[in-house]
Amino acid sequence: MTTDTTSSNEIKPVVIVGAGPVGILNALGIARQGIPVTVLERNDDVVRAPRAVVYHWATLDGLDRLGVLGPAVEAGFKKQGYCFLNWQTGERVRYGLSILEGEVTHPYNLHLPQDRLVDVVLGIIEQESLPVDVRWGRKVIGLQQYDDRAVVSAVCADGSPERHEAQWVVGADGAGSAVRTLLGMSFDGFTWPERFVATDVYYPFEEEGYDQTTFVVDEEFGAIIVKIDNSGDSGLWRYTYSDPVAETPESVEQRMQGFFSAVLPHEDRRELRAYNPYKMHQRCAPAFRLNRVLLVGDAAHATNPSGGLGLTGGLFDSYVLIDSLSAVIHGQQNDWVLDRYAYERRRIFKELVSPTASANKKLVFGSTRTPEGQAAWARVQLLAHDEDLVRSRLMFTKSLETPALAV
Repeated sequence: MTTDTTSSNEIKPVVIVGAGPVGILNALGIARQGIPVTVLERNDDVVRAPRAVVYHWATLDGLDRLGVLGPAVEAGFKKQGYCFLNWQTGERVRYGLSILEGEVTHPYNLHLPQDRLVDVVLGIIEQESLPVDVRWGRKVIGLQQYDDRAVVSAVCADGSPERHEAQWVVGADGAGSAVRTLLGMSFDGFTWPERFVATDVYYPFEEEGYDQTTFVVDEEFGAIIVKIDNSGDSGLWRYTYSDPVAETPESVEQRMQGFFSAVLPHEDRRELRAYNPYKMHQRCAPAFRLNRVLLVGDAAHATNPSGGLGLTGGLFDSYVLIDSLSAVIHGQQNDWVLDRYAYERRRIFKELVSPTASANKKLVFGSTRTPEGQAAWARVQLLAHDEDLVRSRLMFTKSLETPALAV
């Protein structure tokens, strides 16, 4: 890096690129510690496309520390039960988080679409008059680093340029991260040959015996079904299934009707509200820190959503980054703590998150007729009566957390 003395702009403490749940939570947490934050988001508003909807119990302590859990629960709802449904045989295997009651503070999951979480956090920021400046319609096109700061160049929605100087830049702008690209970083890994289609649909799932979280296990009709809220006659549900990549994306909705006719036969009670087709990846940046720039969430790592581990990883990234970066800015820690953040969060993704999400994907969207599939289903069947196995499975998400580094 070099030292640049030509700029007259005020150097801000933190610029965050990306106003999704990870970016906005980082802004909230850092601002809560008296540090002004500027957030740059390329979209003109909160993205409303169907995305993550479930927050595992282990992530709720962090939301509670940030003062977000209470209003988030009011906006969504709590859930304890899980169900695996073998589509070929009709067998259902159920278990639940009630087994953790008395052992953990929050023995439940939270169901809340991620865009509504962003709404909740933005409301808290406004209500508490926190020093967060969210700028919508800013496309980041440049990033330079110097000894004492980084400079982010953006284009506003009207085409005018904007320049931000900051002590630290946080890239929270998703799997297609402009920040990561501008750093010249690769995004190593692979893309699955199928795409996912996340749909928001009204349908009487509970009347037909579906639990509020149901994994349908099948090579053709595999799906992840999650209740979103209680609106409408039967509630709004997220129904995510796999679509062959060989077909054109433009015909997704046409093929969707045929798929739903097979799995949700009561067409008169089925109403599609929204859908979002997307590619599934197992990818990771080679480093989560480069000098004054840090990567977090999907900008750092991307996984297929089977099991809800993508947002889980992003939340755990955020909790440790908020405290570490704030401590560095306040002079309480040397910036080595940010190297520890980068190393530990990358290690956990590579060693735990990605392999487990891949195994989940192969189970839910694979055949139970192959020897491998039969063995996987046999392990699921054990959950119906083996409490130790259930407890171990539920506690897995806690292992994805990094203890506080700035102490």
